[in-house]
Amino acid sequence: MTKPAARKRHLPTSPFKAPVTPVPKHFAVGDQVTHDMYGLGRVIGVEEGTATLVDFGSAQMRILSPYTKMTKL
Repeated sequence: MTKPAARKRHLPTSPFKAPVTPVPKHFAVGDQVTHDMYGLGRVIGVEEGTATLVDFGSAQMRILSPYTKMTKL
């Protein structure tokens, strides 16, 4: 079993920008969303911090966090 990689500390004197931590997205039941692959849908279930269940009309999909391809409308 391997250990997860440790984050490197950003030095204040570095000429490079500090890494930006993305803000986690939160969805609630009933939210209308759009997905890059599946299109327009509505959230019908939430597994906190793990996944959301979205009804896209033709199919129900379980979308995993961090929801990079899904946005709230």
